[in-house]
Amino acid sequence: MIRVAFQGEKGAYSEEAAYKFFNGREIETMPCFSLQEVVDLVQNGDADFGILPIENTVAGSITQSYDLLFTSTLNVYGEVTIRVSHNLLSVEGASQRTIRYVVSHPQALAQCENYIRRKNLVAIPEFDTAGSARKVKEMNDPAYACIASERAARIYGLKIVDESIEDFPWNYTRFFVLSREEPEKGDYNKTSVVFSTRHRPGALLRCLEAFAKRGINLTKIESRPDKNTPWRYLFYLDFEGHISEPHVEEALIELLKIATFVKVIGSYPGEKR
Repeated sequence: MIRVAFQGEKGAYSEEAAYKFFNGREIETMPCFSLQEVVDLVQNGDADFGILPIENTVAGSITQSYDLLFTSTLNVYGEVTIRVSHNLLSVEGASQRTIRYVVSHPQALAQCENYIRRKNLVAIPEFDTAGSARKVKEMNDPAYACIASERAARIYGLKIVDESIEDFPWNYTRFFVLSREEPEKGDYNKTSVVFSTRHRPGALLRCLEAFAKRGINLTKIESRPDKNTPWRYLFYLDFEGHISEPHVEEALIELLKIATFVKVIGSYPGEKR
């Protein structure tokens, strides 16, 4: 049995990502209160894998996840992307006329911002989409609804008042699968690194040129403040290729010579888009 930790409660989108990634394999999902708890369970060996949301095509990057990637000792084992289809859920007897408040994770609320405004609903943040479904079920008040998945509706016995309420149809969330182990090389691979540069003109450009001149395609770049050093920034980079490939190895060696700090977060089978 594969033990997979995720943030949220049963029915969360992170749990859906786990089932998609381990499709056809028997898994035990382990709900966690926080992303930090997900990382801790995997690092301590209490879980085999952890699911970490990285970015959403509408709401943007999940900054806490990037901070955890920097501090943890885990490897990115793989990635998985799911289509996020939000639904308005409530108890029996509720309708769009009775609903005044909507509860959900801040990311889900942001992804349905236009809908919430059109319906004149009061948004109430909750730590998790599935947790908000459980809360609405327990309240049993037709004035309250939540934004969550169809699966959460089935799990918590709620009805779907309105479906596909996200503001944009291209609403996808990308997740990293974390592990203590390193994955085998796949047919299509990606590598993720974090590095910092000196405060000099063109320092970041020189780092990125190490990849450009070798024809390595960058698929994501994200900057985050270094919490240990004021005004110092960390750059997270995803690119196509595996660290075992000569041109990738050459690029990383050059990066090591230019940057002040480099950490390889993982080299793993990626999803083609």
